Amino acid sequence: MNALFSLSTTTKSRLVGAVFIIFLLIAWEVAVDLKWLKIYKFPPPSKCWEAFVELFTSGFPIEQTVDIHIGWTLWRIVQGYVLGCLLAVPLGVVIGSYSLLDKLTAPIITFGRSVAALSLLPLVIFWFGTGEAPKIAIIAYGTFWAMIAHTIAGVKFVDPLLIRAARTLEADQKFIFLHVVIPAALPRIFVGARVALGVAFMVIVGAEMIGTIQGLGALINEARNFYRADITLIGMALIGLLGLGISGVLQLLERILLPWNKGLEEVRR
Repeated sequence: MNALFSLSTTTKSRLVGAVFIIFLLIAWEVAVDLKWLKIYKFPPPSKCWEAFVELFTSGFPIEQTVDIHIGWTLWRIVQGYVLGCLLAVPLGVVIGSYSLLDKLTAPIITFGRSVAALSLLPLVIFWFGTGEAPKIAIIAYGTFWAMIAHTIAGVKFVDPLLIRAARTLEADQKFIFLHVVIPAALPRIFVGARVALGVAFMVIVGAEMIGTIQGLGALINEARNFYRADITLIGMALIGLLGLGISGVLQLLERILLPWNKGLEEVRR
């Protein structure tokens, strides 16, 4: 009991979350067993596990095993996500550095963020066909707007005291930009990276439902066609776990690259 109380708040929260998830899974299994829920609509965890084994061994559709679906989804997300970030970050830094440019582009950015990426799918298919290009383009589009907005905000809202302190030490504009503005903007940029990642995972599901049988979005679509709710749930769970894992990697990277930011957050609290 003493060991339990000595755990950190984060560890306790994770334990509580894990226990709650286990409780929900058990309750779900019992509810189906007692016929409170229909098995074909709400397949229990045990049936979902059987579906996962099927995916891992024989595949669904035929010979498309779970590792193939995961590999294709990750590859598409990496391409679209990296492309969107590479376009958004430099452009966001430039826009955030000039107030006039920020005012001129603000309506465009607001408009772009308001247009759902998947709503452009028919147009992108018309332009690029049904191959890989439209999937990557849609992911890049969704990533771009989330990333550019956070990058602009990161540069715009750098603490003026930091800039004044650098000028007091006779630092030139180039030094201030590279050694004050960019480091101060990086925490918001990393937040944007995680938000953009979430957008990429939301978009990939719809993007992979067109013109392919490979990828987790395609898996969910095929499962729908065959009335396989168990495989649909497995596909959804895998997308969530992949997103959680990559987001964790980004957070770890942020702690490694920006160790000073954690200290500042603790001081602010």
